[in-house]
Amino acid sequence: MVLQTIPARIRWSVDLMDVQPDDHVLEIGCGPGYGAELICSRLETGKLFAIDRSESGVDRTKRRCARFLDTGRLTVRQIDLATLRVPVKRLTKVYAFNVNLFWVRDCADEVALLHERLLPGGSIYVYYEATRPEQVPELVEKTTAALAAAGFRTQVVQRKVPACVGVIGRR
Repeated sequence: MVLQTIPARIRWSVDLMDVQPDDHVLEIGCGPGYGAELICSRLETGKLFAIDRSESGVDRTKRRCARFLDTGRLTVRQIDLATLRVPVKRLTKVYAFNVNLFWVRDCADEVALLHERLLPGGSIYVYYEATRPEQVPELVEKTTAALAAAGFRTQVVQRKVPACVGVIGRR
């Protein structure tokens, strides 16, 4: 199987997370496995738990990241964040790219779960492609409000090429 090149937007977003070798990371919406591959390649004793509601997303991540599954560095499950029971006691980072949950509906329960499971000093990184500039203010406003309501200190990051925006919440 020929693997597709990891898009620049995913590289940028994972670089900003500054994944450490012992981090315990939750990825929400793992899709094709680009983020999972980059995150796992930076882990040594840490682990990534990747979830997606889509069976095809889970399958694609498993195929792309088979070597990390084999070493136990990666676990992938088809599950919705609302029903998630995080297998690690505490997370250091949470990563999501183009996950609509944080701005299209009330996600207070899900964000509260993430706040509870993140260690003090841990962070959540929520990124979006910003290819529709008229939508960016709403994405940022709603995501920032959802994270802040759960007790996260927020920061907005943006990149013009590739066009991306992110909201980082620190516990």
